[in-house]
Amino acid sequence: MLNTPTILSSAIAAFAFSLGLNAHAADAIKVGVVTPLSGSYAPIGKQVRWGAELAVKEINAAGGVAGRPFELLFEDEEANPPIAVRKSEKLLQQDKVDLLTGTVNSGSTLAVGQVAERNNRILVTTVSYAPSITGAQCNPNVFRVNANAFMQSNALTSWLTKNVAGKRYFFIGPDYEMGRSSISAFQDDIKRLGGTDVGSTFPPLGAKDFTPYVGQIRSARPDVIMTATAGNDTVRLLTQLKEYGMLSDKLTLAGSAGAVTQENIGAMDGAAEGFLSAAGYSIDIDTSANKKFVATFKKEFQSDPDLFAADTYGLFYLFKQAVEKAGGTDEQKLRGAMEDATWETPQGTKKMRKGDHQAIVDMVVVKVSGNDFRTVGRVPGEDAVDSDKCEKF
Repeated sequence: MLNTPTILSSAIAAFAFSLGLNAHAADAIKVGVVTPLSGSYAPIGKQVRWGAELAVKEINAAGGVAGRPFELLFEDEEANPPIAVRKSEKLLQQDKVDLLTGTVNSGSTLAVGQVAERNNRILVTTVSYAPSITGAQCNPNVFRVNANAFMQSNALTSWLTKNVAGKRYFFIGPDYEMGRSSISAFQDDIKRLGGTDVGSTFPPLGAKDFTPYVGQIRSARPDVIMTATAGNDTVRLLTQLKEYGMLSDKLTLAGSAGAVTQENIGAMDGAAEGFLSAAGYSIDIDTSANKKFVATFKKEFQSDPDLFAADTYGLFYLFKQAVEKAGGTDEQKLRGAMEDATWETPQGTKKMRKGDHQAIVDMVVVKVSGNDFRTVGRVPGEDAVDSDKCEKF
């Protein structure tokens, strides 16, 4: 015959255990990662995902954030602003995420930033370049931890004009916010530093065929081609330029940090050789923190990290620091904890500028050699960053 008190005790214990599980699940800090997992920018989204997953694995294994674990919820934004908005609304309103990150397309970041503000949540981009995100269209709920287009352009163009003999520059970028703003920054800086703008063109994002633009580039007779393409778009652009015999020792290739990365370099069959860019991260940064990060990343994913993985990985340590300082994820307190924050990342110390929510990031100029990147120059973050132009908060 079964003992009733025993049955009752077991039921109470099971109920208490169930409550404990539910409390633990409810106690997780949910981070919505809205990033391209398909389409032309999927290689970038993959590095964003890996950077987030590695940081969360490490932080949770070390006890979480004041005892609370991070929980990641991924959505594919396809580098498409309307889709990014819809996926973000779902994460905020249905999944009740505490924080948002992951957006790659600058248009997506601007649009999702408005969604975050309406829902009293924080969005942090680790990828988007458009200066307007922390400039003319700044948002009190949006932060950026990566180097923007101005910083990249400022660092890269100053190095190019001092170290490359040719002065004729041709510009090519995708026809949307990031592409046009990045190219505009390159053009302004090259002219200011004594170079000559011999032409520009803006193919649609995801263009499959760049041959219509080859004749335009050839007739311009540039010494340097600067591009703001990214992901698979850069693969198609550079391989097609190579097929048409456009690449030679006399032509310098350069452009945005996201143009040639660890994710797409192998697909170019040498077409990216010598490509120059300026970024807030390089795999060969000679610090113990970076060496540990690279080794752990390669062991975890059998791949090298790029700047998108490094910036995303570092973000979660800012999240941890800010949540602990704020005592939770209240929007106002969290924003205050992130403003003027200083934190450690694989690339070194970063500082968030309170006035516009732009991180100050030291820049490295890197050159493609084979399937790797070699640092050829350095620019302090304070020298690379533009003045604070945010007037909305």
